[in-house]
Amino acid sequence: MRANRIPTEEIKREPAAFDDRVTADGRYGRTAEPGRYRLIINRACPWAHRTVITRRLMGLEDTVSLAVTDPRQEIIDGDPHWVFTEETGSPGDRDPVLGIHALREAYLARDPDYDGGVSVPGLVDIPSGHLVTNDYDRLALDMATEWDGLTREGAPDLYPEPLREEIEEIGAGVYQDVNNGVYRSGFAPDQRSYDRAVSALFARLDELEERLTDRRYLAGDHITMADIRLFVTLVRFDAAYHGHFKCNIRKLIEYPALWAYARDLFQTPGFGDTTQLDHIRVHYYWVHEGINPTRIVAAGPDPRQWLIPHGREALGGSPFGGGTAPGPVPVGERVPEPGEYRS
Repeated sequence: MRANRIPTEEIKREPAAFDDRVTADGRYGRTAEPGRYRLIINRACPWAHRTVITRRLMGLEDTVSLAVTDPRQEIIDGDPHWVFTEETGSPGDRDPVLGIHALREAYLARDPDYDGGVSVPGLVDIPSGHLVTNDYDRLALDMATEWDGLTREGAPDLYPEPLREEIEEIGAGVYQDVNNGVYRSGFAPDQRSYDRAVSALFARLDELEERLTDRRYLAGDHITMADIRLFVTLVRFDAAYHGHFKCNIRKLIEYPALWAYARDLFQTPGFGDTTQLDHIRVHYYWVHEGINPTRIVAAGPDPRQWLIPHGREALGGSPFGGGTAPGPVPVGERVPEPGEYRS
């Protein structure tokens, strides 16, 4: 959907334009190797955030470099595009590694005739400049399970085989009603579409509230992909979706279990330290001109609320199971802590 247009039909997500898989053994034609690939993301995007969290938890920062686009998209040929700017650390408004201004240049390097949408995350092959994949879910899963020998010692098992069916069952509902549900609510073209989407969203949140009342994580006793998939929407909920997307039956902070669960994850290395709250606010309120024509960016909520103790340790389990926490955030990738944001 073009950011400066008023919705005229229900939002539909296009399948990944490019979906090459990268694995340690190279059995799909591309081999995971240090320094070969660059992950292009935007800090505001929940779909990109999945891959950033996974990359950090698995300790792949030295293997796959990270490039961050500006939270304000640039209109090029009538469409909004993810671009590199001085503001996000790209001298001359070009990525210092790939030399491109807009992510779409990597799409066109892969296929000069490509005329579809451009989305983040995008994994780019550095030597050729070609986009490898924009399939956020498969990329995150492969980073978690297929990059053997490149992940850090103590990396958690984010996709345990005995729990995969449960993780995917939970994930299907979360995707339909929560991850995508907030967008279907926010970009609803009419009242009936909105009512349907927002009702399903809060029915699912009510269900998740009940599930998380007496268990610390969604599946098993440590963090899995199920938690990553839900967190990326929850952390944006009150800042963007509640007001901007009209998902305002309740705020996240009005759900005792979900709010404590979200804070538990936020305070876990890999989650809050990859979340840039000001980019989230700026992107949603500024880019979606069709539903916010003034482009006035909301000031709240107070990000320091994310540091309130959550008390979820009493439910048992541990964040990384038999693994360990990731090390310090690499130089150049640090995001502001909640106390550093303007109030």
